[in-house]
Amino acid sequence: MIIDFNTIFNSYKMEITGVIHVGAHHGEEIPVYINNGIKNIVLFEPVLDSFYKVASHASNYNANITGHQVALGSENKIVNMYLSSNQCESSSILKPKKHLELYPDVTFDKTEEVEVNKLDDYNLTDYNMLNIDVQGYELEVLKGAKNTLQYIDYIYCEVNSDEIYENNAYIEDIDNFLSEFSFVRIETDWWEDHGWGDAFYVKQE
Repeated sequence: MIIDFNTIFNSYKMEITGVIHVGAHHGEEIPVYINNGIKNIVLFEPVLDSFYKVASHASNYNANITGHQVALGSENKIVNMYLSSNQCESSSILKPKKHLELYPDVTFDKTEEVEVNKLDDYNLTDYNMLNIDVQGYELEVLKGAKNTLQYIDYIYCEVNSDEIYENNAYIEDIDNFLSEFSFVRIETDWWEDHGWGDAFYVKQE
């Protein structure tokens, strides 16, 4: 997380009932949530090996943590996911593009068939924060979460200003889509000049 979660949690006096984390990888953010008193967490991670690791990590905490080994998008389907060599941290449903130039040491030599569902299929009404880190597929996740968004107050989302992955959404696309649900981007932090970063959105009443 490029934007420090502890900082925004305190700065905006966030009142979080639960977190939906899409693209959980190995569960690196779990202790951050727990340390801020958030113990209602649901994790989505499609890559099998990563899901085993995040499930093992989650079992170390006394919290209400559930997990689903699926990807999220705007429609239910089966796709091949491009697996990255950096412990699958950069894996994506989208084919890598500028990522190959920016990080030549990271390769995508393998694929894995994964299931894609819509977030709305899970009827998660007790969670009011959404964290999305899916390597350029963020807008598709949001399109499949239109019903869920009525319960969400905060969104932490990876964003792009360049085509890091083929046909990835740009930050303006995310802004425009979320504005229809009364969300405003209030924090943005870019990773050097690499064309990607993180954004924080808050629902305006």
